[in-house]
Amino acid sequence: MKRSHIEDIRVFSSASSAVAFFVLVAILAVLPLLLDSYLIYIVNLIAIHVIVALGMNILVGYTGQISLGHAGFYAIGAYTSVILTSRLGVPFVPALLCAGLMAAAFGFLLGLPALRLSGPYLAIATLGFGIAVVQILGKWESISGGHMGIHAPKMSLGSLVLKSDTQTYYFIMALCVLAAVGALNLVKSKIGRAFVAIRDSDIAAEAMGVNLTYYKTLAFAVSAFFTGVAGSLMAHMVGFISPENYNMFVSIHFLAMIVIGGLGSILGSVLGAIIMVALQQLMSGIQALSLVIYGLIMVFIVLFEPLGLRGRWLKIKIYWKLWPF
Repeated sequence: MKRSHIEDIRVFSSASSAVAFFVLVAILAVLPLLLDSYLIYIVNLIAIHVIVALGMNILVGYTGQISLGHAGFYAIGAYTSVILTSRLGVPFVPALLCAGLMAAAFGFLLGLPALRLSGPYLAIATLGFGIAVVQILGKWESISGGHMGIHAPKMSLGSLVLKSDTQTYYFIMALCVLAAVGALNLVKSKIGRAFVAIRDSDIAAEAMGVNLTYYKTLAFAVSAFFTGVAGSLMAHMVGFISPENYNMFVSIHFLAMIVIGGLGSILGSVLGAIIMVALQQLMSGIQALSLVIYGLIMVFIVLFEPLGLRGRWLKIKIYWKLWPF
């Protein structure tokens, strides 16, 4: 229970949570020393998907705006970064920032229809955007390389090229932690409260003075920025991109992460990304059944734990806090 506004907006709710955060950071710092190259690569995948899930949760979980087109933002971020670095000679870090900003610009434009659409109509509109991006990239061969795809250079920090998985890990994980802290601060700010007010009732929010036009488009732009940055990181880590990598099922995969992890929760974004990446790797040899399994998991989550894994964690936490009473 919060007793004041200051307690409510504090990043760390208690001293123990602050200690837990810094312990987690210390564990992440030494993790590459304990894992082999393949497991480090998997952790990198998880960190990139956490960034996507944070962006998705800001839009879907906190603002209540459904999206099935985030694969489009993912592709825009990837292609923007790769084209800038490989063809125009732009350093990686500025290209990474440009990738996020380019995706945010398209997110702002996609947010305009959200002012008049909601529910399944908004879902169809965002789905159409994602499909359109893939089709354009496939046909615009002079820019995107068409369906043959294009190769992405390694990540670099100035003259330092991040060649090994360990070097890449520290850069990606630093961005992941920064994104998580940034998202946490955002949802506790005035902007985050406006997002939640729109999610609960946009009519009541507007009556209280919340500018729906500004905050709905801002939610799409911020969410797209996170996804564009993640798309850039993934492209340079894998080393190759093509339009087939950004189909409709990628958007469904992103949505499943936050539903399974927990809507409207930073912790849920992390848990959902871990579970979905782990399932993806375990089912890599049975692609035909993977979508069926994803669907069954989402059905069971909605039926038995609508708050996702984060909701289950809260119940366990409350149980042990009250034990044995």
